[in-house]
Amino acid sequence: MSETSTQQLDLPRLRRLARQIRLDILEMTTKAGSGHPSSSWSATEIVTALYFGGILHYRPDQPDWPERDRFIMSKGHAAPLLYAVLAQAGYFSRDELGRLRQIDSPVQGHPVQGMMPGVEATTGSLGQGLSVGLGHVLGGRLNKLDYRVYVLLGDGECEAGQVWEAAMAAAHFNADTLTAILDYNKFQETGPISREMALEPLVDKWQSFGWHVEEADGHNLAALIHELKVAQVVKGQPTIIIAHTVKGKGVSFVETDFTWHGRALSAELAEKARKEILDHEIG
Repeated sequence: MSETSTQQLDLPRLRRLARQIRLDILEMTTKAGSGHPSSSWSATEIVTALYFGGILHYRPDQPDWPERDRFIMSKGHAAPLLYAVLAQAGYFSRDELGRLRQIDSPVQGHPVQGMMPGVEATTGSLGQGLSVGLGHVLGGRLNKLDYRVYVLLGDGECEAGQVWEAAMAAAHFNADTLTAILDYNKFQETGPISREMALEPLVDKWQSFGWHVEEADGHNLAALIHELKVAQVVKGQPTIIIAHTVKGKGVSFVETDFTWHGRALSAELAEKARKEILDHEIG
């Protein structure tokens, strides 16, 4: 596969891909006995839409192609999602997914640039990805390249001050080739966002920082692709898509319990989760 923007939208295919990506996340985290499946599942449709919905320009056989669009997984603990998508996109064999979090494995618990093809930034120290994304935009300007940059943020991550410094700078530099997507699942590791450090009114905040703001159902592939295409025509300011999601989406007993953050499922529960993922269509 080469540049995905040439592909015709095929929602049934995208739903099948998202289901397989969920299963891959389940398998690799269960085998590793650690990881963040719930944080990966909440953003599965978002990243599926980016890579397979005609949004990102990329060439798996040329991961350093200068004109490629960049995707920054700022919420780096969702690395299993990134690896599963990159494998589906053809950057490396899906066999590599079974090496998640193993000693001396390039498939680290958080993305490390240079260890796996397609990983654009080392992330996981939360709050830094939007700054990295803006850096890519400004570097593209200097090099006269018109690629676009997409950054996936977590909602707990948005409690970090650096996110808002980057937001202010992106508006100042009229970074209209920068799109942030917020995985707004309303929970962080220790509890509800509204209790730990409330973010609302989110739309008003991002608008006040000079951003164009859109909202979408973060599990509706067609809606996500529509908003991502809207972002491509916004001029003079960066765009954020606030994607309303469910933490652990696709596995009922994980959806209702935020304490699954950072915990892998046992083999017995993984079998139950696998059945739910296979039985229910999302997107």
